[in-house]
Amino acid sequence: MNECRPEGTEEERGRAGPGGGGGWGRMRRRAGAGGRGMPAGDGSRPVLSAAPPAGPGVTDPCPRHPDAKKKSSCHGLGLFYTLLSAFLFSVASLFVKKIEDVHSVEISAFRCAFQMLFILPFLIYKKTGFWGPKGKRGFLFLRGVLGSTAMILLYYAFQVMPLADATVITFSSPVFTSIFAWIFLKEKYSIWDLLFTIFTITGVVLIARPPFLFGSNTAGMEGNYSNHLKGTLAALGGAIGAALTLVILRKMGKSVHYLLTIWYYVVIGLIECILALFVIGEWRLPHCGLDRLFLILIGLFGLGGQIFLTKAVQIERAGPVAIMKTMDVVFAFILQVLFLNNVPTWWTVGGALCVVASSSGTAIRKWYQSSHSRPHSEI
Repeated sequence: MNECRPEGTEEERGRAGPGGGGGWGRMRRRAGAGGRGMPAGDGSRPVLSAAPPAGPGVTDPCPRHPDAKKKSSCHGLGLFYTLLSAFLFSVASLFVKKIEDVHSVEISAFRCAFQMLFILPFLIYKKTGFWGPKGKRGFLFLRGVLGSTAMILLYYAFQVMPLADATVITFSSPVFTSIFAWIFLKEKYSIWDLLFTIFTITGVVLIARPPFLFGSNTAGMEGNYSNHLKGTLAALGGAIGAALTLVILRKMGKSVHYLLTIWYYVVIGLIECILALFVIGEWRLPHCGLDRLFLILIGLFGLGGQIFLTKAVQIERAGPVAIMKTMDVVFAFILQVLFLNNVPTWWTVGGALCVVASSSGTAIRKWYQSSHSRPHSEI
């Protein structure tokens, strides 16, 4: 590799002035007299192996590439995006709970339609296209199917069981995220991850309260136990779908614009919801003006949460993002008490503590490994 430096001794280079005078001029004269300079191409003037040092009015002989010094990313920005996303999703879930006589699939359809109309101008402005890179379209399709299915299941769980119960079960997703990241992203899965998985399953059982373990105790449940069980299974299915979605987004990384991933999510979700509504025959327009406002706000808050979540997983690992997203549990407890006048039972509190403890343990372990490992090692 050629070094970009002037020819001559250290003393001669030291006397070279910033404007090309002094020692540099003597070097040019010596080069013209047959010194160390290279022969000129036209035989009339010597050509040196390097230009004079950069100074006022002089071009830098060793210009830096524009991308040589990359701008360092803000540490913790991805986790902040995740926290903001959790808050927006929690408020949207509260609106889902407040809507009456509208099926969860129809709510999902309204949200997808609203977000599609909102995001379309930005796709046109950014010129991202509507299909995505050829090698990523399969991932985008899976992201749309899994994400929209998880949304429908989650909204159904919100409608048939207490908000905090459904939220806690849904945010067992870090356990599934760790498992799927181990399978598909080749991330480590240790005995500690297994222990945290057991803690999370214990928390889900405390909330579900199956009769063969807890008898006929239905305190704190909305409706009968059959609906509570359906809501539990729906929330668990939503957690699995959300975990797979996070892994897919992390797999794609920044190679796909985040607006395009949301576009696939809302388009495929709208198609899926329309087909489901035709099958179950539950289509009806909301009669109350307040319900219509809630539908609009669900779409708005859901879009904001989706944007911040997608940007978070593009700059942060899938595991820490899923862990920070469990802050939605805290928001759900607060919103349920303040706006629904429903105090969570001790079973829910115990289950939430198990889930949050496992998530916090996973986060602490990840950060400990990150601070004690080499930069190129895999966490």
